[in-house]
Amino acid sequence: MKLVLTVVHDRDKSKITEALLRNGFKFTKIGSTGGFLREGNVTLLIGVEEDELDKVLGVIGDSCKTREQFVNVLPPDAAPVGAFMPSPVKVLVGGAVAFVVDVQRFERF
Repeated sequence: MKLVLTVVHDRDKSKITEALLRNGFKFTKIGSTGGFLREGNVTLLIGVEEDELDKVLGVIGDSCKTREQFVNVLPPDAAPVGAFMPSPVKVLVGGAVAFVVDVQRFERF
């Protein structure tokens, strides 16, 4: 058995959870926050048998695509008064990060 820990942007959470359920995968959803942009994420814990691993990773990849977003380098309240405010910077957001971990033992009570 494998545990797939998947971190997904908030905007993608509905699409991926619906796709997982539609394909028969059960999961636990945990709210989390990203470090770089400090935006909301969702962490999904998905337990799968080894023969289903490629299928669940395919569902994740199909549901979560990266996209470009403009962000300000400094929030307005962090810059000193009268300081030069740089133009917004284009960054990639979205997509998913998946960690696959071996499960030594699994019990359902």
